Amino acid sequence: MPRFEDADFGVEAAPRDPRPSDAQGALSPHGRPSVQPIPDENGGTIEIPASRSSISGTSAMMHHLSLQPSMRDRRGSRNSFGTSLPIPRSPRLSRASRGERPSVLRRDILAGQLQSLQEDKVAKVKNMAFAFDIDGVLAHGNKAIEEAKIALRILNGDNELGMVSRSAPINNHQSMKWLANVYTGIQFPYILLTNGGGKTEEARCAQLTEVLGHPISTDQFIQSHTPMQALAEYYDNVLVLGGEGFKIRDVAEQYGFKNVIHPKDIVAWDPTISPCAVFTEEDKKLARPRDFSNFKFDAILYFAESYDQMTDYQLISDLLNSDNGQLLTRAKKGQDHIPIYFSQGDLLCPTEHKGPPRLHLGAIRLAVEAHYKAVSGRDLERTLYGKPERATYVYADEVLAAWMEELYGEKRLPKNIYMVGDNPASDIIGGNMYGWNTCLVRTGVFQGGENDELNPANFGVFPNVLEAVKAALAKELGPEFKLKWDPKNANTGGSAIE
Repeated sequence: MPRFEDADFGVEAAPRDPRPSDAQGALSPHGRPSVQPIPDENGGTIEIPASRSSISGTSAMMHHLSLQPSMRDRRGSRNSFGTSLPIPRSPRLSRASRGERPSVLRRDILAGQLQSLQEDKVAKVKNMAFAFDIDGVLAHGNKAIEEAKIALRILNGDNELGMVSRSAPINNHQSMKWLANVYTGIQFPYILLTNGGGKTEEARCAQLTEVLGHPISTDQFIQSHTPMQALAEYYDNVLVLGGEGFKIRDVAEQYGFKNVIHPKDIVAWDPTISPCAVFTEEDKKLARPRDFSNFKFDAILYFAESYDQMTDYQLISDLLNSDNGQLLTRAKKGQDHIPIYFSQGDLLCPTEHKGPPRLHLGAIRLAVEAHYKAVSGRDLERTLYGKPERATYVYADEVLAAWMEELYGEKRLPKNIYMVGDNPASDIIGGNMYGWNTCLVRTGVFQGGENDELNPANFGVFPNVLEAVKAALAKELGPEFKLKWDPKNANTGGSAIE
């Protein structure tokens, strides 16, 4: 199969029809489009070549790609063997149709009121932005990192170019009332770019808003499976796995997948299909059983880490070794398996646990690969989204440009983007390869020396996210820039909100 060179990693036009009959858009032997176009609002398409190998990481000499990839290894082992990753051309393709109510207050920008003395700083603020990982950078599970709260307060307006009010009640889209600081004035653009997932973007942002004490909008948020909504253009009948309860079904249906099957649906149909299945009375109420004996699955989508791994392993094994995605059948010798996608490949994730980081979706992916190899004797061909996949960063550009338009009425990308992450094998390598300024913090996965040996952060290593933000602001705005708003020194002509 063809391999991509560095020059191939651009955005190119492709036929609009996701399943054309010509050679350029023909289906691969594995049932997925060999070129996967991405629709945009203007009738054009883009495609993003995958930058990781679609061949299983359990093959000989491939373990380093699965566990701790480096810049050198990735440049020498392009992994798009005829596969591209579809991503939405526009952020939140379905938000308008859902009539989503924003979960944060729209901030009033006071740039026009600033005196000419501040115009240069305002221009610099608009020409820089941050992309934050969440777990290990802003929070550990449901517990915020205190320095992260201070960093977000500065970026949200508590600086010499803005104003901060007293605490005031905010109603989010779930009608939960809580107190948070309300900011006006200049806000530094930032987005949250995480390999976490398992819930809808709206639910996750509501959770983060409460944990961090700052309003987080879906317009500035990307989780690992957010770009995977584009796959709804290609597959109708999908098995979707991961997450707690049935929340993952809500995610997939919100993305536009027509026929979403949850593992519990299959267990409800045939309890013997997984000898170790956990099936409660609540599961019985929410499951949607049907006769799956003549049902054809088009693809398997693993959105998040699993709460019932043995059942997931069993169903994945059945489908990967089936005849064209049909349960209770076996593939003919040499027959290719149906497509399987993982939302990300991180092996470890920092949590509230006081010991080392915990296993993440990448560990499940490695187990699936090893099991398929042992049963079939063949390497599993799979596709990974999430950081450090280039498609995730291209999609981040779309989200960041849209957020700039929301804040400033200017839909463009800032010149200087700072990626703050804790995982060298995803946050840092991805940011480095995409040309961002990368900041590695010591509050998560990374606990090493002066810098990571395989994937060093190009802007520096910091004890926490606050120190990384302060260093970036000092570089872009000068060391004299004040990180706290002081009404005595304000030049806006306004006054503090009491």
